[in-house]
Amino acid sequence: MRDELSLEQKLEAMLTVALEPISTEELADVVETDAATVLTTLRTLREEYIAERRGFQVVELASGWVMQSSPDVAEWVTKFANRDVSHRLSSAALETLAIIAYRQPVSRAQITALRGVNVDGVARLLEQRGYIEEKGRAAGPGQSILYGTTELFLDRLGLASLSDLPPIEEFMPPVETAHELVEELFAVASDSSEDA
Repeated sequence: MRDELSLEQKLEAMLTVALEPISTEELADVVETDAATVLTTLRTLREEYIAERRGFQVVELASGWVMQSSPDVAEWVTKFANRDVSHRLSSAALETLAIIAYRQPVSRAQITALRGVNVDGVARLLEQRGYIEEKGRAAGPGQSILYGTTELFLDRLGLASLSDLPPIEEFMPPVETAHELVEELFAVASDSSEDA
């Protein structure tokens, strides 16, 4: 039988994957305990990491708790962040960047709807790298931030302006091809159901 996880393990795991600070109350709600216990545990963890001179630490910010690298290792983190390998973009980041380039100004919610997955972390990465920036606010409730590409984005692609982007149609199959594909899928599906 597996041992039950400790509160420390649960909190460490959540803070490791969190994209933004998490409040004590939110953490307490998830681990189903009171906020005072969570606060005491996090402060104890913070002191343990400092005493053990770990490469990471638990930090309490105005909006909640985060796990981040220790100031003691800032030099090595900077070296790593500035290496060429860390400047390569994942396919998720490239897809998100393409949506922003062709649909700008666009909100994170709109990008998420187009990609079908949450893009908060990817958008933050693209913004940190200087490829996208805030271009304004959407009208209406919530007034979402609208993003667009930057001059750095154009420079990296060797473009003078957005009008130099290749037409989106070059990357999409013609409508006729899409219709043929749908018909083929329906034919295969109906053949399968007849065989069953």
